[in-house]
Amino acid sequence: MKPKIASSKSLIMLLLLLPAMAFAQGRKKIELEHTDSLLFDQSVVANAQRLIGHVQLKHNNVYMWCDSAYSYTDTNVVDAFGHVHILKDDTLHLYSDFLNYNGDTKWAVVTGHVRLVNKKITLTTDSMDFDMNRNVGFYTDYGTVKDSASTLTSKIGEYFVNEDRTYFKTEVIGLSQKYTLSSDTLVYNTQTKVASIVGPTNIQDGQNFLYAEDGFYNTLNGDVQLYRHPEIITPDQNILADSIFYSKASGDGRAIGSASIEDFKNQMIVRGNRIVYNDQQQKALATDSAHFVLYSEQDSLYLHADTLKSVPDTIPDEKRIMAYYNVKFFRDDMQGKCDSMVYYSMDSTIQLYTNPVIWTGSNQMTADYIEMVNRSNQPNLVKMDRNAFIVAQEDSIRFNQIKGRNMVGYIKDNQLYKIDVDGNGQSLYYARDKNGIIGLNKAQSSSIVIHLVKSKVKKIVFVKQPDGTLMPLMKIAVTDKLLPGFKWLEQIRPENISDIFGKQK
Repeated sequence: MKPKIASSKSLIMLLLLLPAMAFAQGRKKIELEHTDSLLFDQSVVANAQRLIGHVQLKHNNVYMWCDSAYSYTDTNVVDAFGHVHILKDDTLHLYSDFLNYNGDTKWAVVTGHVRLVNKKITLTTDSMDFDMNRNVGFYTDYGTVKDSASTLTSKIGEYFVNEDRTYFKTEVIGLSQKYTLSSDTLVYNTQTKVASIVGPTNIQDGQNFLYAEDGFYNTLNGDVQLYRHPEIITPDQNILADSIFYSKASGDGRAIGSASIEDFKNQMIVRGNRIVYNDQQQKALATDSAHFVLYSEQDSLYLHADTLKSVPDTIPDEKRIMAYYNVKFFRDDMQGKCDSMVYYSMDSTIQLYTNPVIWTGSNQMTADYIEMVNRSNQPNLVKMDRNAFIVAQEDSIRFNQIKGRNMVGYIKDNQLYKIDVDGNGQSLYYARDKNGIIGLNKAQSSSIVIHLVKSKVKKIVFVKQPDGTLMPLMKIAVTDKLLPGFKWLEQIRPENISDIFGKQK
């Protein structure tokens, strides 16, 4: 865009006066290309020419228009008034009510309805300084940057034209049809539409809430890289970690360092130093110090394994949690260990595989396979299939024992109160009277029902005719004290939450 040519009369006057507008030592002067009239009155403004009507000025590659201006004869400075318009490099437009421009420093100060337009970017504010050398604009009293994707406002801001970058500071607000944002400090790339988070920042993206103090947010597709206390909250879950990477389009995410994913509906938390997940497929894989928390108002179960995997169940909104290798779990009323485990959120069923063992109170339960069924109406069940064995410590040297092919244990109010033995049932338990232990009762029957009170054997019912004897205490041989396959595994029993992370003993 080229400025208009001034009239011949104006040009004659300008030719006589232009030398006064130049700085000494050959420095580049601000050139006057047109004005309707030119006045010089020392009584109004000292050392200044007054330019009135359709004023056009030029300095290097900068063109300026205004309604009127003062051009100072002793400095390379212009004050412009009314409908100020600056054009630089044919792309940058700056509009305002007033302009102070220094041709030596190439520094412009604009005030009043300031509007900077560069390509598809519009910056509005009430006052701004603009460095023509570096193509950088500054405002300190609230400004707004708007492009095709977003509208961002802040109290303090810097717009770097050459880098397509805006720096926002204090009371930063971002708005679009896709998101809302509030921050203390933000850097926005007007070309890529990526916001660099450099201070506490909250983002509402659809139904998702994001927080971080460092990282990147793509305002076009919702992809994020979040650092320093990052958090993502969705209607279904809460994600925390040292750093979080997430693609909104695919749903793929990674949570690294002290990571956790909480499932609100199923009241479960998957944790680990590395979690790979997909929120669209509702899948998660946790490794490196992986553990699982099943929480409730009454009690919480804490479980650790080398690897944890969460996948959708066949029933909508229900989950399966699979734990692999060196599984240990702790709850105040129950502890356990196995090589692998599956948890079903639908009915809170837990299946334990490969050398499983469960402890409740003074009872130890083992089998080839154990399944715990948490029923909505008590009692809860513990099913032990193949080589089922229950050991209850009577005292420091004596153990009550029950062995069978399969067993079902019944738990009510966190207490094991009944056991059904099915197939090849064998029992060893110490009989008592009011004075103490009187002997060892040894019996065999294909089906046995054991009743317990406070985890202690109260009564044994042999469904079929038993083969048994009561051995007096003084006549009990060492070989009679233990059933075949007896193992006392108290040394590997988790005693607290931190024990689930301990080495297998």
